[in-house]
Amino acid sequence: MVKHYSNLDVEKWRKDGAVVIKGLFSLKEIQSVHKDIDKVFGYKKGGSPIIKNDGNPVTIEEQFLNFENIPFDCSPALNLIGVHPQLISLARDALETSDVRLYQSQAWAKFSGETDFEQSFHCDYGNHTLTVPSKKITQNSITFLMYFSDVTEEHGPAHYVTRTDSDKIDKISEKFIDNSSDVSLQKLLAPYERTTAGVAGTIFAYGIDIFHRATNITKPGAYRYAVTSCFKKGKNDTIGYTAWPFHQQKPWNIIFENASPDQLSCFGVPLPGDPFWDNDTTTTDRKLSVTIQLCLVQSSIQSSKMNLLNSMML
Repeated sequence: MVKHYSNLDVEKWRKDGAVVIKGLFSLKEIQSVHKDIDKVFGYKKGGSPIIKNDGNPVTIEEQFLNFENIPFDCSPALNLIGVHPQLISLARDALETSDVRLYQSQAWAKFSGETDFEQSFHCDYGNHTLTVPSKKITQNSITFLMYFSDVTEEHGPAHYVTRTDSDKIDKISEKFIDNSSDVSLQKLLAPYERTTAGVAGTIFAYGIDIFHRATNITKPGAYRYAVTSCFKKGKNDTIGYTAWPFHQQKPWNIIFENASPDQLSCFGVPLPGDPFWDNDTTTTDRKLSVTIQLCLVQSSIQSSKMNLLNSMML
């Protein structure tokens, strides 16, 4: 596979904890995901922007009104974009591992007039781990915030501060806890603020220790379509968010019938040849997806080859 990102992108993420990348997806992929988000949430012509200055805080529920876990009852485009081969490859390179797991993925639609989307700077580690962010690359995670509509400064792009810049602030590591209410910290971070604004297909990749914030949609009638996708190194139990089996009532058949074994492995499904695929797990009365059948066939072929090699060595 030809990588649509550069080694510089990977190095920048490792050093700064954040990087904005463009060109990973084709125009057809972008349009297909946009169409699916329309179907899932129903396109709503945004109203007049809301700017709350009455002193009453905006609730999380208001800002995450159209924010749901995959899978969805739509085409494979939206359901599989979070495990796009380019994202899996980038996650592996960034985290310096060949084994990654998808632990969170949502579709997200924002429309002007729903609420004031403005936020203070914060880090995501609070709801991604019960511990604290590790400085080891392999123990971090990489989140992809992907835009599937054009996002200018009027469409509420995420803003962020690189790790390199935030480290310039004295005792920054002590300010992780409850940082959104720390007015002095917000003022210290503001001069280093950067934007993720870009055309549809733009990706913001960042770690859970990166200060970032949402900005408000200030253009009347505007909207922002996005998908989030979070990866961690396999067996890194310090980080988590979604237990996929908990959502077993959702239409998983769309993913299982269209994903590759490599994509399914990101959800924790064993790859072909894994010891999991034995006589017990391959004997079932329920209908298997095409991909699972492929795993079984490939596992059988690999097992036959091993048996042949073993017999030749006797």
